[in-house]
Amino acid sequence: MKPNREYLKLFEPKLVTAFRAGYGWNDLRADAVAGLTVAIVALPLAMALAIASGTTPDKGISTAIIAGFLISALGGSRVQIGGPTAAFIPVVFVVIERFGYGGLILCTLMAGMMLIAAGLLRLGTLMRYMPQPVITGFTAGIAVTIFTSQIADALGLRVEGVPGDFIGRWTVYIQHLATTQPAAVALTVLGLAVIIALRRWRPNWPGFLIALLVCTGLALALGMPAETIGTRFGNLPTALPEFAIPHFPVDRIFELLPSAFTIAFLAGVESLLSAVVADGMIGGRHRSNGELVAQGVANMGSALFGGLPATGAIARTATNVRAGARSPMSGILHAVFLLVFMLALAPLMGYVPLAALAAVLLVVAWNMSERENFRATMSAPIGDRVVLLLTFGLTVFFDLTVAIQAGVVVAALVFMYRMSESVEVSSGIRTFDDDLYRHGSSQLSEGEQRKLLPRGVEAYQVTGPLFFGAANRLDSLLDRLYETPKVFIVRMRLVPFIDASGVHAIKTLAERCQRKGIVLIISGLQDQPNRILASMQLQERPGELYFAHDFHAAVKIAGSLVEPRDTPGA
Repeated sequence: MKPNREYLKLFEPKLVTAFRAGYGWNDLRADAVAGLTVAIVALPLAMALAIASGTTPDKGISTAIIAGFLISALGGSRVQIGGPTAAFIPVVFVVIERFGYGGLILCTLMAGMMLIAAGLLRLGTLMRYMPQPVITGFTAGIAVTIFTSQIADALGLRVEGVPGDFIGRWTVYIQHLATTQPAAVALTVLGLAVIIALRRWRPNWPGFLIALLVCTGLALALGMPAETIGTRFGNLPTALPEFAIPHFPVDRIFELLPSAFTIAFLAGVESLLSAVVADGMIGGRHRSNGELVAQGVANMGSALFGGLPATGAIARTATNVRAGARSPMSGILHAVFLLVFMLALAPLMGYVPLAALAAVLLVVAWNMSERENFRATMSAPIGDRVVLLLTFGLTVFFDLTVAIQAGVVVAALVFMYRMSESVEVSSGIRTFDDDLYRHGSSQLSEGEQRKLLPRGVEAYQVTGPLFFGAANRLDSLLDRLYETPKVFIVRMRLVPFIDASGVHAIKTLAERCQRKGIVLIISGLQDQPNRILASMQLQERPGELYFAHDFHAAVKIAGSLVEPRDTPGA
């Protein structure tokens, strides 16, 4: 049986869509500028991420070239930029430590197959159900792991064979603290100062690259005795690695399955999060299942050329959008520019001090630490706090794979407990339903209900607990509207319970409304949702967000914010 056209549409690359809509020289020029900008940002990151993962810097560059090209050419997001990311560092380091680099190649290849299967089975939408405390917990844990991994290079410690576990690393650092090199410390501080200063006063400048150039120039000019890429890894290759099909030992495949699943999971979640961020910035809509298939192909392609796991990179994607990208061609050109850099600059990259790269990754760790989300979730119900701290602690002290598995299981148990507490309230009720606006004692049709609302006002009703399994559905509320209203009322009188993911969904809805110039009104909050929203500091913002005691009060507020409806015969 042939697949139907609607099914195939799910996997159509956005590149094809962009060309079909019309693509001219002005678009190519804009994409070329954006691609060059992102390539300048990606070059130092790719090298630093590869070194932190326990391999050579050229592996990071080749991954950014090959996977970045495939993700943009085949992906379901218009402006997504792919490549190696910080989220993979802990799992990649552990896989290389346990199974060698060949094990990582096989692991990445298996992860790519899993992603393709997930996309073809249309599981992209299911990844939206990941609890926010789990994501915040393992992301913050990864940040701590990255920070810890860079201490040796930042201080110039003379150590060999640093353990992969948190306690073991710090034990070795303390034992070798006397070998600290002042030159390395000075270059690390200088790199941090340059990056922080540029972010404050020149945020559009490529801070990472400039920091590497300044540190490298100073180290060469003063002859500073700091370890460099060249002294540790030798000369970097000036060409892409050769295509090779890895050997498939059956016993090793089963050993690598948990790590392969973790890589696939991280690639899927991070790429779809990045695509959602991009959608919010450009007002677009990505194809989640097509994006997963592209991520799978990209990871398989990277593995077959000896590269690292790859996924959509949120920071680089945001840079791409701010630089004026118009289509996936910007991501393709970003890969081309990186290839040019590799061919032309490889001999010079050997002079870059490892302390400068450590400074780059220390900033990356700080940026991905999820400080605000972590702090907000610590004000959430006790179950969310337990999930957050458990996932965070396991990521830091044990293993990322175990952390994700345990976090999801405990979050599911917490959810089942909460459902058992409110089953009589939500049983048999649809999660979302169009708002019912009553006139007198008679229930009116939807069209008649809409006519009773003030002009420019739209209303929807949320029914049932707003937890992590349903919170993502708020994302589609604005997309249901035929016309953009001036005021949007969300009735929540039938929402007995809300968790941290629900609060996050409301915040996201409020931000989307703000970008579209829509005033959001939340009406009829029950006691528990009202307390949680207050504890997580979601407050009224005049002209943007209001809370009303009931629906009639919400309509009254809305009426004061829009022009009154013309009266008949006026």
